[in-house]
Amino acid sequence: MLTIGKQNALTIEQRLQKGVVKIMDKAPTLAGVLMIGSRTVEDDVPTAMTDGKNEKYGRKFVEDLNDAELRFLVLHEVYHKLYKHLTTWLHLYKDNAKLANMACDYVINMKIVDEFGDVVMDDGSMFVKMPKGGLLDERFRGMNAKQVYDLLSEDEEGGNGNGNNESNGGEPGDGEGAGLDAHDWEGAQEMSEEETKDLAREIDEAIRQGALIAGKLGTGGLRDIEELLKTKVDWRQALREFITTTCQGNDYSTWKRPNRRFISSGHYLPSGVSEKVEELVIGIDTSGSIGGPELSQFLGEVAGICEQVKPSRVRLLYWDTEVCAEEKYEENDTANIAKSTKPAGGGGTDPRCVPAYMSEHGIKPQAVVMLTDGYVGGHWGEWTCPVLWAIVGNKSAVPSYGACVHVED
Repeated sequence: MLTIGKQNALTIEQRLQKGVVKIMDKAPTLAGVLMIGSRTVEDDVPTAMTDGKNEKYGRKFVEDLNDAELRFLVLHEVYHKLYKHLTTWLHLYKDNAKLANMACDYVINMKIVDEFGDVVMDDGSMFVKMPKGGLLDERFRGMNAKQVYDLLSEDEEGGNGNGNNESNGGEPGDGEGAGLDAHDWEGAQEMSEEETKDLAREIDEAIRQGALIAGKLGTGGLRDIEELLKTKVDWRQALREFITTTCQGNDYSTWKRPNRRFISSGHYLPSGVSEKVEELVIGIDTSGSIGGPELSQFLGEVAGICEQVKPSRVRLLYWDTEVCAEEKYEENDTANIAKSTKPAGGGGTDPRCVPAYMSEHGIKPQAVVMLTDGYVGGHWGEWTCPVLWAIVGNKSAVPSYGACVHVED
C-alpha cells in the first residue's frame, strides 16, 4: 500500500519522466534515442503511440500501469524509434496493417525481455514487466519484423490466428493489431523526405554515441548494438519505398480525410487521393560494369514493384555516353520487363545523356531510377524530376542530385 501511495502522489507526467531517468541509468546507451522527439501524455490516446520520432502516452492507460510496466512501455516506444520501424516496414503496413503492427511488436518485446528481463532495481523489484496485452512468442526469437510478418501471414491464411503468443488479449490500440500501442504510420508518412532523412541521421548518431558510452563504461550496452551500427540499407526496400512514395497520384483531393500535417496549425485542408500513376523511367548504365545477374535481379524487382503501383508506362533507357536504346512497357506489360528486354551499349559512362535525351524527346516522367556503377567522373546530370540512383559495386559514389542506394546481394 505504501508503494501505491507514493506512485499516486506523482502526476502521470512526473511518473513518465521518472521512468525515462531510470532507463537512462540502467541503459545509458539509449540516452541519445530517448532524447529524440517529444514525449507527451494525452487524454485521447487509448494506449501509447509513436510516429518514429515523437511519443504519446494515454493518460488512463499509464495510470493503470505500475512503474515496471511503464518502463517497459517507454522502452517499447523507444525501440520502435531505434529500429526505424515506421519507415523501414511501411510497405508491410500498406499490405496488411494488423499483421505489420503485430510483427513489429513481437520483435520489440522479445528484445526488451532479453535485454532487461533479468535486471533488478536497488529495492529488489524488477526493472521491467511487460504489461497485459503485450505480444511475445518464442518462435520469433532472432527474427526481424519481415520474417515475423511472413509467418503471421501464413498463420492467417491457414486459419491459425495469432500463433502461440504468450499474450494476445490486449486492447488493439489503433484497431489494427493487438498489442501495447498504436503505430502512427500516417504521422510518419506526413514527414517530408528531408525530415525523414534528418531523423534517420539523428538516430544513427545516437546509436554511435551509445556505442561510445558503452565502450567507456564497459556496461549498459545493448546486446545488438553492433548489429545496429552495421545495418545496411536494403536496396530492395529503398527502391520500393522510392517508387511507391514518389509515384503517388494526386489528381483530386477529399475532405473526408483531412491532411493531418496542417491540423496542428489550425488549418483544415483536404488530403490528396492517389488514383493515377504516371510514367516511370529506368535508366540503365550499359558501359560494361553492370553484369547480367545484377541486371536481371534489378529488373525483376522493378517488375514486381510495378505490379503494385501500376504506372501508366515504364520506359527503359539503356545508356553509356548516349542513350543507346529505348523500350516502352505499358501498364499491362511490366511483368515481362526482365524477360523481354534487350540491353544495348558498351561504351563509356556519362549519365548526363539521359536527362538530355528526355528533354529532347519530351519525356516527362513522374520519377527516374538510374542503375549504374557510379564511376561517372563527377558528372551526374541536371534533372527536373525525382531521381533514385541504384549504384552497383561502388560504395564511395555520392550523387550530386537525388537519392542513392547501393545495390548488394
